[in-house]
Amino acid sequence: MASSAAHAHAFAAPYTLPVPFWMYAYGASAALVVSFVIVGIFCTASGERSALPGHTVDSQDIARQVPPAIVAALRAIALLLLVLCITSGLAGTSNPFQNINMTVFWILFVLGLTYATALLGDIFSFSNPWRMLCEGAHRAGLFSCSGRIAYPPGLGWYPALLLYLAFIWVELFGHTTPLLLSIYLLGYTSLTLFFSWLFGIEAWFRHGEFFSVFFRLVGLMAPVEYRPCGRRGVMFRLRRPLSGLLQRQPANTSLVLFVLFMLASTAFDGAHETQPWSRLFWRGVYPWIEPAVMAASTQPYKVAARLYYEWQWLMLTLSPLFYFALYAGFIWLSKRASGSTRTAGELGRVFALSLLPIAFVYHLTHYYTLLPAQGIQLVKLISDPLGWGWNLFGTARMALPPVLLDASFIWHTQVALILAGHIASVCIAHLEALRIFPGQRSAVASQIPMLLLMVGLTAGGLWILSLPLGSA
Repeated sequence: MASSAAHAHAFAAPYTLPVPFWMYAYGASAALVVSFVIVGIFCTASGERSALPGHTVDSQDIARQVPPAIVAALRAIALLLLVLCITSGLAGTSNPFQNINMTVFWILFVLGLTYATALLGDIFSFSNPWRMLCEGAHRAGLFSCSGRIAYPPGLGWYPALLLYLAFIWVELFGHTTPLLLSIYLLGYTSLTLFFSWLFGIEAWFRHGEFFSVFFRLVGLMAPVEYRPCGRRGVMFRLRRPLSGLLQRQPANTSLVLFVLFMLASTAFDGAHETQPWSRLFWRGVYPWIEPAVMAASTQPYKVAARLYYEWQWLMLTLSPLFYFALYAGFIWLSKRASGSTRTAGELGRVFALSLLPIAFVYHLTHYYTLLPAQGIQLVKLISDPLGWGWNLFGTARMALPPVLLDASFIWHTQVALILAGHIASVCIAHLEALRIFPGQRSAVASQIPMLLLMVGLTAGGLWILSLPLGSA
């Protein structure tokens, strides 16, 4: 992600696990089952449905104002970094390791802000540089805040999902350079301005602006919630961690697909450069089309290579549908097990946000090693952002080798994070079940299929992390 040569997968080479993979999978699955039992017993013993996290008023549930100076500083920094990313890509060096825009965007923004949002809340909601540009255009009289036409309800969150797909394609297959990144950012800025003009600022940033939707969902897990106050003020309140997941549910299927793609995109990223994935095409798919390729082309190997990448793109596009089909199947089993009169679609929307902790830890385990490896280079790059040989702050020539973590530490950290995320999801799903089903028995019965889904996702996530990279 830091450059075209950087792998999003945590291991740059095959890694021999300390113990066989099946032992990790069994151990993690057993821990999930035990946590499910503990949660069920605890909730049965308490018997307090009204005391579920996120459904009561905490002693700390008092809104306070974020100091205006902090809000102003965050907004200024966000806008400055966007301008810097675009300018440095257009005017700076083409070397992705010496141009600051690659590190600022991929490492500081995409990774760093995601993890900060899970801890500090959705600070992007009031420091979004694209929203500031749109609001500035509105104040300048360039377009109405309410837009030219009403946002079609049928569109839902599909625009954000399509932009999410495009973003992951750029990340994995775009061969991004500093110049290309600037062009992409200019294009995204133009698109955001246009659709804000067409549908209105509020409607587009709620449904269509991909980064707003992404960080808003991640922020639901944080112990801090922000709300606008007045024209430019921001209020915050403290809450129990993860309780935001219990306060809302997706309004329609498009947002459920967005949540599932948060899972699917990371799993695809981890798998698409591995040997089993390569063999799936070359030994499973390609033999069926090889005769047609050999007969129709004088350069069959070149055509085959292009077909392989097009197959990758197709699998990325279809990945949220695969996960949706899997999720819908287990939701149907939950409906049957609980005897609920609610529709499967309604139950799917109720439990969708319980998958967010899993999506977050997948993202964290796959990419967090890039933060110490490349993020430390910001100390040098800030003195020479364009790669022109400047030394503005005296740090450009500092010796700052990448911080490379021990492979064994990485693996055990990944196992712990994945297990913690799945246990959190089991707890959230069980609390939701207690809230919507009429009895304890129905709630527990409904969660047995969901537990099986969590066990499968746990084993699958660990398996993907353990796969050797390379083609076959």
